[in-house]
Amino acid sequence: MSSFFEKLSSITTFIFDVDGVLTDGIVHVTENGDQLRQFNIKDGYALKLAIKRGFLVAVISGATSKSTEFRLRALGVKDIFLGVDSKIHVYQDFVQANQLSAEQILYMGDDIPDFPVMKLAGLATCPADAVEEIKAISHYISPRNGGKACARDVIEKTLKAQNKWYNANPSAYDGRLM
Repeated sequence: MSSFFEKLSSITTFIFDVDGVLTDGIVHVTENGDQLRQFNIKDGYALKLAIKRGFLVAVISGATSKSTEFRLRALGVKDIFLGVDSKIHVYQDFVQANQLSAEQILYMGDDIPDFPVMKLAGLATCPADAVEEIKAISHYISPRNGGKACARDVIEKTLKAQNKWYNANPSAYDGRLM
């Protein structure tokens, strides 16, 4: 059986949940009903860089927020599935449409709705503060909590394993889509 780090060399696709993974899971609700989430800039850099390096990046979430979609689109994420009740069907459709195998997919989730998808993904990962059932089926548990650069952690490890992380001439624009 391959180790987590050996499996990273086959990853071509990252799929993330939003609340509890790309955010800390706290939702602020304004007086007019808007839901506000906080995203980590380090996750954003890593997401943009992964896309620039040719990786597929998708988000499957029960969240329904225009600001969440706006943030993800600004990072270059094209495959955004929000307001999803059953993640497994969206996941299977995405995998089929992109002709992916399980070994190519790293999925990061943190709670029970992620469980069925994580059982199918080649690499199931989670933040340090994921629920116990998710930790139990994860191939890797990030030392970082949700919204605290756990997505950056798994993207960076994958890109480093594939020699796609370091740029000899780094700049603030390294992750920008050109």
